[in-house]
Amino acid sequence: MRFLFLLFTMMFLLSACSQQVRIKALEPAEVDRAANTKMIAVTSFNNDRVGLSGKIEAILAKQRVDNKNFFTLMSRSDLNKIIAEQKVQNSGLMETSTAVEVGRLMGAQALISGDVSNLSLQDTHYYETRIKCSDNKCKNTYTYNVRCTKRVIALSAELRMLDVTRGDIIYAETLSKSSKHDHCQDDSHALPSKGMGGQKLANAIARQFAYKLTPHYRYFEVSLLEDPDLDYNDAQESLLKNSLIYIEKGRYDKAEKLLINLMNSTGKQSYVPFYNLGVIKEAQGQYNEAQTFYGIADNLMVEPVDEISESYIRIQKSIQKRKKSQEQMAR
Repeated sequence: MRFLFLLFTMMFLLSACSQQVRIKALEPAEVDRAANTKMIAVTSFNNDRVGLSGKIEAILAKQRVDNKNFFTLMSRSDLNKIIAEQKVQNSGLMETSTAVEVGRLMGAQALISGDVSNLSLQDTHYYETRIKCSDNKCKNTYTYNVRCTKRVIALSAELRMLDVTRGDIIYAETLSKSSKHDHCQDDSHALPSKGMGGQKLANAIARQFAYKLTPHYRYFEVSLLEDPDLDYNDAQESLLKNSLIYIEKGRYDKAEKLLINLMNSTGKQSYVPFYNLGVIKEAQGQYNEAQTFYGIADNLMVEPVDEISESYIRIQKSIQKRKKSQEQMAR
């Protein structure tokens, strides 16, 4: 049993240390209809003591995909002027008919409104035990208690995105964030104030809201295959080893040539070069070629290989997601 435990531990450590390649994948906006309404106005939110509406407005204005702005933000001053002229109370979640009229008058395709909950702070106190030496050589010790405080700061907001043209709700949700902080009498850091904590939570809610409305890139790591799946000769082992070195250095062009040589020298019967070529193509954003290489590797493997199975499924989803993202950006 001990031998098996050590064996599994070694296998886990070896797998955890596999060389990896960073992949950048385009994900579509979670709220698909947001792509139909790219001229946006953000109203002043009700009870907004943390400046959430301004934070959302600023983040949406900066949302860029492939160096292009995804949204166009209408002027807040123009919005307030129209609200004043129409004698509408700007109180966060205004009536749908009113919001549609205001948005239409200023040429917006969508209007974002919201109602912010009261920012809350709750402190609870507890004690922690410490051990201290009684003398310089620490032959004897004694224990004592120090008073500590756990602070929880919470914020939530009801947010709504209205389609001005159709007069219905594109997206509505209550987003909540909280943060926990601990401080004891004998440590050096201080607890954040209610206002400071509220600002951080408002920023987090604004980023989450914008994330749902906009296509964005996701980054993740993909492991390479480093060991031969067939009986490689010395020259073939050298090709694999050097291809991995070039991949690590970002020299995908050189690595690709070595892997193609390895692929041909093994009679195209080894799945390792096909899989690693797939990883290179995926990292370069060439999804169709990556899918081809992953598919060949999948056909060649007899016993299941997790990296190949996962990549074969992942690349198909990545192709679909990128297509949907491109459709959203083109609207």
